Amino acid sequence: MKLISWNVNGIRACLGKGFMDFFNEVDADAFALQETKVSEGQVELDMPGYYQYWNYAEKKGYSGTALFVKKEPINVTYGLGIEEHDHEGRVITLEYENYYLITVYVPNSKDGLLRLDYRMVWEDDFLKYVKKLEEKKPVIYCGDLNVAHKEIDLKNPSSNHRNAGFTDEERGKMDNVLSAGLIDTYRFFNPDKKDIYSWWSYRFHAREKNAGWRIDYFICSENLKDKLISADIHTEIYGSDHCPVELQIDL
Repeated sequence: MKLISWNVNGIRACLGKGFMDFFNEVDADAFALQETKVSEGQVELDMPGYYQYWNYAEKKGYSGTALFVKKEPINVTYGLGIEEHDHEGRVITLEYENYYLITVYVPNSKDGLLRLDYRMVWEDDFLKYVKKLEEKKPVIYCGDLNVAHKEIDLKNPSSNHRNAGFTDEERGKMDNVLSAGLIDTYRFFNPDKKDIYSWWSYRFHAREKNAGWRIDYFICSENLKDKLISADIHTEIYGSDHCPVELQIDL
């Protein structure tokens, strides 16, 4: 199975920058989106052979996720089932016979870390949600997790130490994820690979200079380790300030 995840930073804008060309070429079994920035009825995608699931933020032009899959799931859940977290369209969970697949767009802590306290609550609640699902069957979740875990995961760690996405608090929450029996699949295959990122600021010609951050992930349950085939980051694909990430797994 080939799985793709992409923060499109506005699906309507991305559609004008070659989204469907990549979608058709990559021919994924599941294609997850984050930051769709649309409300219901604002966009219709022609995707024969795929089931489409969308979770819209209540605030217009903000956040939002989607999942396009070839195989129809047993069940679909939107959000975490927690009132505080379920107004921004950040989570879709598909249940299959022997695993769960989740797209997630983790809240950004914002400039000045204005939302860091909320982010800490979100992180704990999302991990509890994943571990609860794991009691039934393994979990794969993917998306923009808004954190560069280690110094290897961003170009300029020293100057970003207290910036959103690279605070000790956010990195500590990723430590918790990996110590809870979950795998960062890209690092599983590429433990020491440097200078490969999934997001670049639109400012300062960051992408031309490859001054980026790896903040888009596929995370999976430990007991899927032997089924992992490969993990990749499609740095050659434009259309957003993020690029797509990929996981191939034998499910």
